[in-house]
Amino acid sequence: MAILNIKNIDVYVVFSILILFGLIEAFGGLYGKKSKRSKNDWYVELFSTFHLFVFIKPIIFFSMTYFLINILPQYRNIFSDATFWISSLIVIFGDDFLQYWYHRKAHQWSWLWKLHRPHHSSREMGVLVSYRNAIMYYVLMPNIWWLAMVTYFGLYQEMILAIILKQIIVTGAHSEARWDSFLYKYQSLHPIAWVIERVISTPATHFAHHGKTADDGISNPDGNFSNMFFLWDVIFGTARITRKYPTVYGIPDDPDDDWKSHLYYPFIKSNKADSEIAV
Repeated sequence: MAILNIKNIDVYVVFSILILFGLIEAFGGLYGKKSKRSKNDWYVELFSTFHLFVFIKPIIFFSMTYFLINILPQYRNIFSDATFWISSLIVIFGDDFLQYWYHRKAHQWSWLWKLHRPHHSSREMGVLVSYRNAIMYYVLMPNIWWLAMVTYFGLYQEMILAIILKQIIVTGAHSEARWDSFLYKYQSLHPIAWVIERVISTPATHFAHHGKTADDGISNPDGNFSNMFFLWDVIFGTARITRKYPTVYGIPDDPDDDWKSHLYYPFIKSNKADSEIAV
């Protein structure tokens, strides 16, 4: 697919997707006077997004290439002639499988939760919530290293395709555009909804993951971990599908930590004594 060889095509597409969904949210009133998003939230989201795309991903790709070119120079681009669609499935499913387990462990391991915690401190959903994580969370994210590795071995186009497809689904799953809601309105579309919500992440299934407490019968903060393929939650028993959206988002007993401690923990810790990231 020649289009995938266009220089920086992934950057153009990723930001186009973010802008498109962002505009839909803006026209829907998400960022208006009733928004629960504080200035602190904007700092978390914008700086986290900036760090990820400008520093972290390029550094990881450079580091992986430097490492492999020194230990496995003979294998560079070895899979460049592989069948595109087969290799694409390997790259895409490998990426998402790694992220599912990494994300799941971030809710089980205290030290990793503290790096992922900014993602859940948002009191409302939106496209930039996707990138609310501490810097070290992204540095350690195994699927970014995976994409860097497969690129070294010659699967560049497949890597670009994986990024684009995942961006569409993950952005859509975090966006207040709630594109899946029309599937639930009409009985005739319910069979289609049944399939879609078990294959990919949708706003309803992913919003449930961001809900503040499971006591509402909708939220599933300790489940619905999938990023691109909700199939992982179905397979590994962590799925909750209600076709409803929580009304309250965030983390229990949120001390409203400063954006710097959110992003740069453990190097900068919270000044709130009752915060999980104060120690």
